[in-house]
Amino acid sequence: MPKLTIDGIEIEVEPGTSVLQACEQLGIEIPRFCYHDRLSVPANCRMCLVEVERAPKPVASCAMPAGEGMVVFTDSEKVHKARKGVMEFLLINHPLDCPICDQGGECDLQDQAMAYGFDHSRYAENKRAVKEKNLGPLIKTFMTRCIHCTRCVRFADEIAGMPEMGATGRGEHMEIGTYIESTITSELSGNMIDICPVGALTSKPYAFVSRPWELKKTESIDVLDAVGSNIRVDSRGSEVLRVLPRLHEDVNEEWISDKTRFAYDGLRRQRLDRPYIRGTEGKLRPASWAEAFAAIAERLEGLGGDAVAALAGDLVDVEAMVALGDLMTALGSPHRDCRQDGARIDPAVPASYLFNSGIAGIEDADAILLVGTNPRWEAAMVNARIRKRWLKGGLKVGVVGPNHDLTYSTTYIGAGPDSLEALARGEHSFAQRLTAAERPMVIVGMGALARADGAAVLGRVRALAEATGMVREGWNGFNVLHTAAARVGGVLAGFVPGQGGRDTAGILAGARDGSIKLIWNLGADEIDGPAFGDAFVIYQGHHGDRGAHRADVILPGAAYTEKNGTYVNTEGRVQLAKMAAFPPGDAKEDWKIVRALSERVGKTLPYDNLRDVRRRMVEIEPAFAAIDTRIKADWARFGAADLPADPAPFVSPVETFYMTDPISRASETMAKCVTEIEQRAAAQ
Repeated sequence: MPKLTIDGIEIEVEPGTSVLQACEQLGIEIPRFCYHDRLSVPANCRMCLVEVERAPKPVASCAMPAGEGMVVFTDSEKVHKARKGVMEFLLINHPLDCPICDQGGECDLQDQAMAYGFDHSRYAENKRAVKEKNLGPLIKTFMTRCIHCTRCVRFADEIAGMPEMGATGRGEHMEIGTYIESTITSELSGNMIDICPVGALTSKPYAFVSRPWELKKTESIDVLDAVGSNIRVDSRGSEVLRVLPRLHEDVNEEWISDKTRFAYDGLRRQRLDRPYIRGTEGKLRPASWAEAFAAIAERLEGLGGDAVAALAGDLVDVEAMVALGDLMTALGSPHRDCRQDGARIDPAVPASYLFNSGIAGIEDADAILLVGTNPRWEAAMVNARIRKRWLKGGLKVGVVGPNHDLTYSTTYIGAGPDSLEALARGEHSFAQRLTAAERPMVIVGMGALARADGAAVLGRVRALAEATGMVREGWNGFNVLHTAAARVGGVLAGFVPGQGGRDTAGILAGARDGSIKLIWNLGADEIDGPAFGDAFVIYQGHHGDRGAHRADVILPGAAYTEKNGTYVNTEGRVQLAKMAAFPPGDAKEDWKIVRALSERVGKTLPYDNLRDVRRRMVEIEPAFAAIDTRIKADWARFGAADLPADPAPFVSPVETFYMTDPISRASETMAKCVTEIEQRAAAQ
């Protein structure tokens, strides 16, 4: 390994390490604009110049490999003069609009100009101006501010896999854009706002809304898919104004999807902020908490436990499901389910419903089989991780089910269960690829498991995984990709049918035939109203979505940014969402609503604060105490490979990426994305 000396300090680095990276290892900060840790190195801004002994002129440290015996100076007079010269050139055409720029206070150019800028300019000619580009409903452009670092171009090409950004012209006439003034169709486009070092690309929904120093910053978790991306929620008062990514190498690295980033405006639209009761005329009317609880207590009176059931939706925290599960037990009901989509996973075997290799484990795979899933829409960060591995080379991806553009090359095997059987018999060439791979992996989606024959499909995939060596000592390549943030946590918390209990399909069938007379709907908004039959429906949630339309009593709950809650992502990682703002009006945290009602009906639950609820969670599943730790699942037999499977093709449960839940469906920004982005993608 090469040894070099930087500012008098000797350091030994890995071969291929750049001088800039070596400096960072010593804690020496090198200014840069074009260089980014996760992008290729263009070396075109020249801000990272350093002095190297015996070199005739300053060297771009981002592109210079560290060599044996190299002597580097980062703080010499020559270095400072070179950097100040670069800064002077960068500011020649830059507009003086920092006071009205949304990047103000978070701008790399602003910060570095403080260190290397002059208090005057020697440039007297007219500044150039560049026409703004229309990149769609998410990104606002001020291209006169652009310094041509090309970070956005490289991100679109390398990370997003949608090479829609590029540079036209040369020299002073060079412009960054989409060539034909079209909307960017990538579901990761918002990350270009973060990596832009100046105010050329800013958030269109956030434009002129606030300054960063006015915001309260809360570290939390995204729940709009099952990845559990780490985020920072920026709020002012009771309103969420911005959502940004938070670094987590094993989950989302430093990226988030556009839905995670921009759907926050749905948090303040169509909100339930007071209880409602459906009157004798069939219309909902506002009520007090006491009236709502009295109506529920009256309905419960005289009902046996077998006539009561509970369903939990996709955005529910573990605390709420534990409280409601305990209430159902106290009422004598075994009928409960957190799988509103009817996924046929085996609650008794965690390995049957976890992403066992971990999201970061994708980078170790050399063959991946996708079954009944479109990861680009169902879990954008998982798809980005697959593309990252594919770019390294040596990865083959096979697809059984929906055949979409996933931003990397794939081998299409077939549409349904018949293709799985062909693979198991070795009749397709991809079967040999799986068998020969050192670390093969299968990713099964809800398009394959949320069907009537889901157990049969699950069993077939398990058998294929065992036959091709996906499960071995030190490696488990069997993975289930969920679409709901609440799914894994609900199953671990025991919010599944008890002894003799009904699952989602059984509960809805009972509601239609009259055997189930009361259903507690805890945010299950993906079930159509008529499916509840004539049952009395209690809806507890935060938006006036499908569930609220069918409810007889509405109890207003808190959204994920308005409560402290526990979520478990698709890989079994326990994470905490934090309260960034208070719920609107009379809305309350979900577990508190259940606890208050339990006292009203004479079944008081044994906890009065969040600490007690979490203690109860750990009693049910000790893994809930290990925050930011993946659950390790032992391999066992699951599924029913011997049952017949429906030959119908697998279909992804996500029809529209931008609208998958009550929050995104209420978002005006997501509605614009559907009309502008998806329509353009469909036309291509």
